[in-house]
Amino acid sequence: MKRTLYAAAAAILAASLVVAHAQTSSTSAPAKKHVPAKKAVKPSEPSVADQIQALRTEFQTQIDSLRSDLTAKDAQLRQAQQDAADAHAAANKAEADAQAQQQAVGDNATAVTTLQSTVSDLKTNQLSIATTVSDETTTLKKAIGSPDAINYKGVTISPAGSFIEAATVWRQGATGDDINTGASSVPLQNADGAGMSEFFGSARQSRIAMKFSGKIASMTMTGYYEADWLSSGTTSNNNQSNSYTMRQRELWADAKTPSGWDFSGGTGWSLAAETASGLTRGTQTLPSTIDAQYDAGFVWARQESFRVVKNIGTKTWVGMSVENPQLLNAGGSGLPTNYLIGSTGTGGGLYDNQANYSFNMAPDLIAKIAVEPGWGHWEAFGIGRFYRDRIYPTTGSPYNDMEPAGGIGGGFRGPFANKKLTIGLKGLYGIGVGRYGNSTIADVTVRPTGILDPLKAFSALSTVEANPTPRLNVYLNYGGDYIYRDFVVSGTNSNGNTYTGYGVGGPGIVIANAPAMSGCLIETAPASASAGAAGSNQTAPASCSGNTKDVQEFVAGYWYNLYNGPKGRLRQGITYENIRRDVWSGNGGTANPGGGAHGDDNMFFTSFRYYLP
Repeated sequence: MKRTLYAAAAAILAASLVVAHAQTSSTSAPAKKHVPAKKAVKPSEPSVADQIQALRTEFQTQIDSLRSDLTAKDAQLRQAQQDAADAHAAANKAEADAQAQQQAVGDNATAVTTLQSTVSDLKTNQLSIATTVSDETTTLKKAIGSPDAINYKGVTISPAGSFIEAATVWRQGATGDDINTGASSVPLQNADGAGMSEFFGSARQSRIAMKFSGKIASMTMTGYYEADWLSSGTTSNNNQSNSYTMRQRELWADAKTPSGWDFSGGTGWSLAAETASGLTRGTQTLPSTIDAQYDAGFVWARQESFRVVKNIGTKTWVGMSVENPQLLNAGGSGLPTNYLIGSTGTGGGLYDNQANYSFNMAPDLIAKIAVEPGWGHWEAFGIGRFYRDRIYPTTGSPYNDMEPAGGIGGGFRGPFANKKLTIGLKGLYGIGVGRYGNSTIADVTVRPTGILDPLKAFSALSTVEANPTPRLNVYLNYGGDYIYRDFVVSGTNSNGNTYTGYGVGGPGIVIANAPAMSGCLIETAPASASAGAAGSNQTAPASCSGNTKDVQEFVAGYWYNLYNGPKGRLRQGITYENIRRDVWSGNGGTANPGGGAHGDDNMFFTSFRYYLP
């Protein structure tokens, strides 16, 4: 740029010199002399030097201006370059900012989506929390106002199972029993009690119950207590249930693990009794009746026991129980006296001193399996028992003898007609298991040698229950307990046969030509009671004695819930029972000849109960 300006300046200077030289050459020729006309005087033109100087000055000025412009342009260029660099940097930064902004926008979009989802979840949770709070508030108000259980240090305490009862019973033949009817009390048809009816009102079956439950990670622990007032200090015993005043019906503890093991111990229903759910203690299925002695054929006991149960599948349970034994007094007539099985209780030992207690060798053993295949509840079980007595022979030293006994049983209960109808059947057969039958007829007899002889026994109960409405339950039960004859023949009868009557029902031999029912048709006046008051002790007809052979019972009745809700249950019921007791024929004319003696009693029970919720 500068060279171009210098070249242009040099060219202009050269041209100026040529013109000046031409002008100088033309002025050197002589001019023609004449008198010119007078003209105005022109100012003198600048000299070449001045012009050159002026050109130089102008060029210098232009050069300086160009230099100044160049400097300014260089500055502008540098500024433009700087601006371009700054613009590039700004563009890079803007691009980075744009990318960051885009990332931020993406993050914001994600955050917005997350926030929207969170808000939606919060709304749902808020609704759920509001519902939960409302439910918990309702539950809390219910727990405070009408709690289902009392909470104490993480343990729930519930009185469920407790009730107050006003009951009555009318019997066609007087037995002298309270609201529970003993089978052995049913009078024979010509006994003095059979000619009179009786009526009793009782609240003694009213029951108090309390259940305790605590749960930890490894198990659920349960304790249960249940008692009533059907006991007496002069008749308390543990033959079938612990009837000591106040009657201890149930008192047990239980521990159940998540893996299906169930351990329990205490006083309660025997494992032989039917359960409604698996083999869980406390779910026993009892006959529907008002009679506190239940029904003939019902297999049960309430006694001290320890059991272990395992759920081996969703529908199968197996269990084993060791239970408190008790040998009922030996049945039969003319029994020997050279043996010892136990003694009466003593006041110091806290056992009733009017009841007999056997010296037991070992506990009763019971094994059971329960299956619920989809229809009904099915059970099978076995009982093992061990009897022992001490024998005093005519010659030789006393010694102990042990006789094993046991039986097998089973049953089922299943629904029909959409659970509005239920049927059930259960039974037990074996030797020496009479104690587990409802009538507790006899366990053993004694042979002439003093050896115990377990008696063959059979018990069975069938049930039909209908629930046409949620409030109404109608039931029909029929069952019986039967003890088979067992005897030893020795001695001589009128036909020349030898006999001696050891065993149930007396001798067990019907003598030819014996007078049929001669004594059983004659009513005998009552003897004095043990307290000395005349006319207060029933007696059987003269020459018409014998051990009970069997008891059969038919039961029909209903329960109706007047109210069943959160405030408890108000229930009313009526039961009709017919009990027939047959006895074994005996020896000659002295003990039920012909085997026709029996007792037949009709009874009506009423009940009005209020159950705690």
